[in-house]
Amino acid sequence: MDKEVTAKVELWAANVEDADLKAELDELMAPGKEEQLNDAFYRDLEFGTAGLRGTLGVGTNRMNVYVVAQATQGVADYLNAHYDHPTLALARDSRLKGEDFQKVAAGVLAANGIHVYVYPRIEPVPTLSFAVRYLHTSAGIVLTASHNPAQYNGYKVYNDNGGQIANEAADEISASIAKTPVFGGAKMMSFEEGLEKGLIEWTPEEVLDAFIENVKKVSVPGFKAPEGYKVVYTPLNGTGMECVTRILKEIGVNDVEVVPEQKDPDGNFPTCKYPNPEFREALELALKLADEVKPNLVVATDPDADRMGTAIPHNGEYVLLSGNEMGVLLMDWLIKMAEQRGEDPKTKVAVSTIVSSVMPDALARDHGFEMRRVLTGFKYIGDQIDQLKDEGEEDRYLMGFEESYGYLVGTHARDKDAIVAVEMCVEMAAYYAEKGMDLYEAMEELYKKYGYYLNGTVNAAFPGAAGAERMKEIMDGLRSNPLTEIAGYKVTGVTDFATGPEMPRVSGLQKEAPQNLPAANVIEYRLEDDNKVIFRPSGTEPKVKAYLFAKGATRADAEAVRAKLQEAAEGILK
Repeated sequence: MDKEVTAKVELWAANVEDADLKAELDELMAPGKEEQLNDAFYRDLEFGTAGLRGTLGVGTNRMNVYVVAQATQGVADYLNAHYDHPTLALARDSRLKGEDFQKVAAGVLAANGIHVYVYPRIEPVPTLSFAVRYLHTSAGIVLTASHNPAQYNGYKVYNDNGGQIANEAADEISASIAKTPVFGGAKMMSFEEGLEKGLIEWTPEEVLDAFIENVKKVSVPGFKAPEGYKVVYTPLNGTGMECVTRILKEIGVNDVEVVPEQKDPDGNFPTCKYPNPEFREALELALKLADEVKPNLVVATDPDADRMGTAIPHNGEYVLLSGNEMGVLLMDWLIKMAEQRGEDPKTKVAVSTIVSSVMPDALARDHGFEMRRVLTGFKYIGDQIDQLKDEGEEDRYLMGFEESYGYLVGTHARDKDAIVAVEMCVEMAAYYAEKGMDLYEAMEELYKKYGYYLNGTVNAAFPGAAGAERMKEIMDGLRSNPLTEIAGYKVTGVTDFATGPEMPRVSGLQKEAPQNLPAANVIEYRLEDDNKVIFRPSGTEPKVKAYLFAKGATRADAEAVRAKLQEAAEGILK
């Protein structure tokens, strides 16, 4: 270990009071644990626009009460510099240490004179985004690691409009964190003292009630579930149970079977190692229950209930729809519903990310609505809603989605919302059921009409200090030595998003001016035959991702192209 790491270890050994962390540090300092000790201290956990995210444990590169207090002091400094009387909404999901982190964060904020509203129990991420807007607070914080494994926790910061903070705010907060000693640098007050002094306040129940009412507003007018319509639901031991069951009851879907083993919050996620509704393994218990009760639809929400996954009963099997497929289905259905209400589709605006399916462009050209593309991260979709609102055109917003199973219908929040996604998916599935179709068949109809746009993702993990350097080498290499072909397909164009390029808009209304995107560490390789591959380091995990875009006249054609692109991308990322 170098001198800097050794100094950090000595500092922590002299100051750690938390019994669990002290015991862990003693264990890491034993002979033979040098690599693990170095990984815990070789860097400070990076604070970015997604806040903090990391594994739980002792050290500067871990999530623990000391790192949370240090980060919260940075947030407090930022708020006091920009607001006269700042306030903040605070929430947590079901993850381990979440309650401890929440109390520490609230105490630091209160000690800095900031009034904090705290949800009295675990709640989904979108309810925090909503609370910021409803209570008109200066910011929000939610303690969550989304769909990561149980050993993770995280810390996301929201601006005063309920969206994740911008790069400039993150940079300012990060600079303040860097100046705050991890021990003794944060102002502290106990949670109980904050309550007594009125600086910490439990978030009123009316806020959650108002959230449910706003979600209900986007329900299709006159929706009535068909007789005997049944849903199997799993919250994956996370936060979705309360809000999902409430909204389904509100829209008249009363036959909801909840997976009993995954009903209650449990940050250990004992039934699945990776509580991600994208993967069949996370849905195994839901599918087992579905075999018994024969539902029309299976839905799952991740631990912080901002992502939704689905399984569709089809010809005696359960087919999982991808995030892209669900986004395309919802977009097509919502525009059809708008047309049925007599609304002009040309006035509507849909939003997705640069790494999500390009199939919505085909829908936009057909129906005439405007399709906008933004960088990865749902805050950029929220920014588009804000732009429309500033222009007095908030009602033009149709929906937004990203390929990683995040959706937002309605403008009640500025982050993805699995509660409204479940509501919309259930209503859409009922709509097609009355036509004698399931959602898989509805998606096939769209593929036959517009072409088979299939997507895939290759994830290459690079943990530790050496991994971080390798990730940089890969991205630098893709820039300095551009590829001329991928999987035998000639490269027809390259876009380096580090330069903040312009993105054209697909619009049926008129030729719109292109959007100027912020700079990002993303490289797009466009290939012949309308295929492409995008390379991007993850913002929350030590991974480089390759996003695959394959198109074919048939499913078999597109799958063959995707397989070639996958093999090539895996080779590039080795």
